[in-house]
Amino acid sequence: MEVNVPASKAWTIYGTTDLMKITLPKYLKSVEILEGDGGVGTICRTTPLEGPYYLEKFTKVDNENLVKEVDIIEGAFLDYGFNFYRIRFENIVTGENSCLTRTTLLFDVKEEYVANVSLVPIETSMNIMKDITAYVTADN
Repeated sequence: MEVNVPASKAWTIYGTTDLMKITLPKYLKSVEILEGDGGVGTICRTTPLEGPYYLEKFTKVDNENLVKEVDIIEGAFLDYGFNFYRIRFENIVTGENSCLTRTTLLFDVKEEYVANVSLVPIETSMNIMKDITAYVTADN
């Protein structure tokens, strides 16, 4: 998604725990940082508006290349036959005052649970990107 702000400005949201604060209360009931300061190894207990909580771990926070990866380590998709579920956020410089934000959902699911791939929230991920784009451009 093209954003009319410098990549470094978008990264102040995507690369930090502020991303979770902005998604409250529209998408999440609560987020509690259990461990860490927003860098690699940070563990969060995230409770969606509907359903039980799940644990997320920041496995990559690359402030130079503007890439962040968050793995679900307990609950959520792992309870529905997924072996692995990762969210990757990227901010790609396209100009001095513009960037491309990209969210990639990576997962592996057990063959007998392949129908549960329909649970992957692609539309919600797009809406979150739109909301963050509106937030950073309004603040610009």
